[in-house]
Amino acid sequence: MKKNVLKYSVWFVVLALFISACGGKTTQEATPTPEAASSNAVIAEGRLEPIRAANLAFQARGTVEAVLVKQGDTVSVGDVLARLANAGAAEAQVVVAQNAYDALLRNQSGNRAELWQAYMSAQKARAVAEKKWEDLNVDDIEDQIEDAKAVIEDRTEDLEDAQKDFDKYKDLDKDNSKYKSAEDELERAQEDLNQAKRDLEEDVRKRDEVRAAYDLALANEAEAKHQYEISLDGPNADQLALAKANLDAAQDALSNYVITAPFNGVVAEVNVEAGEQVGPETRAVSVADYASWVVKTTDVTELEVVKLKVGQKVSMIPDALQNLTLTGTITEISDAYTLQGGDVLYTVHIQVNTPDPTLRWGMTVEATFSADQ
Repeated sequence: MKKNVLKYSVWFVVLALFISACGGKTTQEATPTPEAASSNAVIAEGRLEPIRAANLAFQARGTVEAVLVKQGDTVSVGDVLARLANAGAAEAQVVVAQNAYDALLRNQSGNRAELWQAYMSAQKARAVAEKKWEDLNVDDIEDQIEDAKAVIEDRTEDLEDAQKDFDKYKDLDKDNSKYKSAEDELERAQEDLNQAKRDLEEDVRKRDEVRAAYDLALANEAEAKHQYEISLDGPNADQLALAKANLDAAQDALSNYVITAPFNGVVAEVNVEAGEQVGPETRAVSVADYASWVVKTTDVTELEVVKLKVGQKVSMIPDALQNLTLTGTITEISDAYTLQGGDVLYTVHIQVNTPDPTLRWGMTVEATFSADQ
């Protein structure tokens, strides 16, 4: 697109009239020409963009577990668009933090009956686990464990002996009776050792599983008691602030593995699929708000920008839609500049006042700023 096309057309008309006058004696009336733009008008090229747009990427590396939207879908702020396979642990942390925060809020409202009931239930569970531990004959189990360890030592020696016997005949033909007998004995010795190890593990579990259940019940009871006791006075501001900070941190961590819609809009593009390995450098989903449009100029020079001001009216014609004229208003003029081909350029933001369903993201428009306004 060339700027100031209308100004140049005036010179062509003048030149045509001059040539016509020189070519004949009869003076003819000049053909009326379209009214040219004011010499003070600024004509610039711009790019059409939705009022809000975002290219979204995962902030962690992993495998895409699910893509929950497709191009053209309408989404609301907070909707989950895609998630990584390793998001589960982060989601669990959010649940824990949310529950802790909610518990404090409930306490603040005086809802202590639920915490008291949880404490009583934890007491009962601890009593059951404690009784199982007390009924367990730990001495007998530990004797069994020692016996099982001794059996493992014996079976280990048997295996070593079987290996030595096998080594004597390992170079014989596999169909040789001595080779086969030694091989069978080696296999039996290995199986006996494996079984002895499994027996030891089972004996250890008889003791450790009951103890672990008792320890867990003790911890749950202590936590339930603590939650009830702090509810008696209600949570203080520091407790609430800490719980909220923990929740925010958990949600921030989850946002690394899950992409959500940052605003209400439409899915403009989906660039990933389930099973794909991605990272922060991978643009996954693009979301745009097409409710209104803005134009950002690309070629307003330092000589032109001084003629413009915020609030100034603009008319625009898309290159691809020559019969469509848009109107707009300058909403922002950048303070920073860019250098391009030796020219100092400034970006001007224009709010489009007359959106049209035929407009598309990225279209080039010619914007005319009247300096007379």
